[in-house]
Amino acid sequence: MAEKEVSIADIANRSQLFEEELKGETMTINMGPSHPATHGVLRLKLEMDGEYITKCDPVIGYLHRGSEKIAENMTYTQFIPYTDRLDYLACVHNNVAFALAVEKLAKLDVPERCAAIRVLCCELARLASHLLGVGVYGMDCGALTVFMYTFTEREKIYSRLEELTGARLTNSYARIGGLARDIPDGWLGKVLETIESCERCIDDCDKLLTRNKIFYDRTVGVGVISKADAIAYGLSGPNARASGVTTDLRKDKPYSGYEKYEFDVPIGKEGDCYDRWLVRVVEMKESIRIIRQVVDTMPNGLWYNDEAKRIVAPRKDKVLTSMEELIQNFMIVTEGPQIPEGEAYFEAENPKGWLGFYLVSKGGGVPYRLKIRAPSFCNLSILPKLLVGHLVPDIPVILGSFDFVMGDCDR
Repeated sequence: MAEKEVSIADIANRSQLFEEELKGETMTINMGPSHPATHGVLRLKLEMDGEYITKCDPVIGYLHRGSEKIAENMTYTQFIPYTDRLDYLACVHNNVAFALAVEKLAKLDVPERCAAIRVLCCELARLASHLLGVGVYGMDCGALTVFMYTFTEREKIYSRLEELTGARLTNSYARIGGLARDIPDGWLGKVLETIESCERCIDDCDKLLTRNKIFYDRTVGVGVISKADAIAYGLSGPNARASGVTTDLRKDKPYSGYEKYEFDVPIGKEGDCYDRWLVRVVEMKESIRIIRQVVDTMPNGLWYNDEAKRIVAPRKDKVLTSMEELIQNFMIVTEGPQIPEGEAYFEAENPKGWLGFYLVSKGGGVPYRLKIRAPSFCNLSILPKLLVGHLVPDIPVILGSFDFVMGDCDR
């Protein structure tokens, strides 16, 4: 009797059945929402086969506040403090991005001094955000010393921002068409002293971790994201650039005069946790480079547009001495900046990625619709694919390398 021929399809089916027989029982566990490694209120519903992750279902929404709906019931100026609560580690970025979106809708320009101060504050905020991000990342990998170093330098930056804005964390500094106030005398000198201290700290942390055997083994080849996956899942910022995506809005779509300053955009090759660390380290050095250029070339003049009478509130000294300015201030405060009808979208390079604001106006001082493109929300979308096949101890390392903020995600 002739032997029955075995097809390739039969072999494949048998192999699949054999693998399923070998697969053990899975167990579902929850990591978060109250867990130090999840950096806030992120819940990971994990399906485990032994120590290995076979499925991951991120659960968000524990911090949801409905910011986009709140904006529809407030004037444009009143909503500025709410942008602080998005990425609350880089509040100035959110203020400036929202102000630029409204200014784009209103076709409103700001003076050169205002744009330069905005760039300076944004890069200080980027530096502070990355300092905390890499410090916490080191702590997630077991290196507590780096966190102590970076947190100390971050506090120095916060002292400079407090001197400028009057608030340490939620700054609310930008205004539609300008800024809340000009920079105080002697402040730029203090900024230079602060960034020199930060630069020494970055070099020390680089020496402590970059060639550290334990850190290297825990990050190299872990959480690898290909360039194609980074683009497909909408990743942006350092997480995308670590995977070889070259886009940086400060270079590709410059705003607030970024085209005037020289800086490089660090790009990774492997897209693993180690590359995401390296990209942020280099980005901090480039932010310091930009800050020095802004300080050296700070233009004189006004820090607000004094021609848009129905949008920009007058200075307080004029309000107290002129009836026209008093009426102008009263109308803007009570009714909001008078923005023309239309729609606009603007996105800026936040420390976490692309922060976008889509605005729809039907005229008047209150937006008709507002949609926020939150970078942390988009970056976390790849977790169900990324975590599969990793061990549980890899999760804090991978999450730490993403440097996300749940206030930005659960907006």
